[in-house]
Formats: sequence, structure tokens, C-alpha cells
Amino acid sequence: MQSPPTIVSKLLPQSASQDMRSLGRGELTGCPWHDVKAMLRDVGLRPTRQRMALGWILFAKGDRHLTAEMLYEEASNAKVPVSLATIYNTLHQFTDVGLLRQIAVDGSKTYFDTNVSEHHHFFVEGENALVDIPNADVSVDRMPLAPEGYEVARVDVIVRVKRKT
Repeated sequence: MQSPPTIVSKLLPQSASQDMRSLGRGELTGCPWHDVKAMLRDVGLRPTRQRMALGWILFAKGDRHLTAEMLYEEASNAKVPVSLATIYNTLHQFTDVGLLRQIAVDGSKTYFDTNVSEHHHFFVEGENALVDIPNADVSVDRMPLAPEGYEVARVDVIVRVKRKT
């Protein structure tokens, strides 16, 4: 029997400027506030105060997975005056322009991933946490043909894991 995969979090303590550089999005200056502004402008979004504040919260800590409710809690703790509706709108705007990747785990649970590269996920049941799986570690041997008039946009593999009892 194969041993279960070891789950390792990618959230390593780094400086904010190192995290922003690791995003690989255009020319970054090393100043996270200016980098968020540049990221927004590069994708055609106006850097409003709320977008800047939410972008700072999202991207200054490196690759991570958040729900709208988690971001709302972080914004509230940071004293950023923003409604949950604005959080949802901003997350969807960031997703539409490619700054975030949306991952639906269950019909009612959607995460937003700051790592937009090709990769897959472990979903840790009981902890409601997503953990990245490098793309090279997953092999899909055979894909179904897309229906006529459609093409495959991307393949998301979510492997559900739970702690041993």
C-alpha cells in the first residue's frame, strides 16, 4: 500500500517584498504598495483605495487560498472599511483579469488562489484548507473530448484528504 502524501504548506515566512516578487506579475519595485498599484494598472483596473487595501491583504503574504469571508475578516482586523459585497465584487474583478484563480470545492465553498500558475490542490477535510500540489505531480492520462463548439479551458484536480484517526 502506498503511503499517503505529505502535506506541506507553502506559506513560509518571507518579507512582503519577496512575496510580491514571487508573484511574477510584471515589473515589481520591491515596495508592495506600489507593486499592488502596478498590478492593478497592468490589468486595466483603477487602483481605488479599497482595491489597493484588498490587494495588499491578498498579495503581500505570498501564495494563499482565501474565501470571501476569510478576506472580509482579515480586512476587518486591519480596520479596512469594506462590505462583504465589495469583497465579492473585488475578488471576481481580480479573477476576471487573471490576478486570482477561483476554485470551487463544494457547491457552497469557493476559494480564491493568489497563485495563478498551473497547479492542483489537496482539500483538507475537517480543516477546510486548500494546499497546492505542483502541476508536475498530477498526471491525467486521458481527457474526454470537449462537446462540439467548445474547448477545454483548464483542468482542476482537487484531491480530498483527511487526517488519519
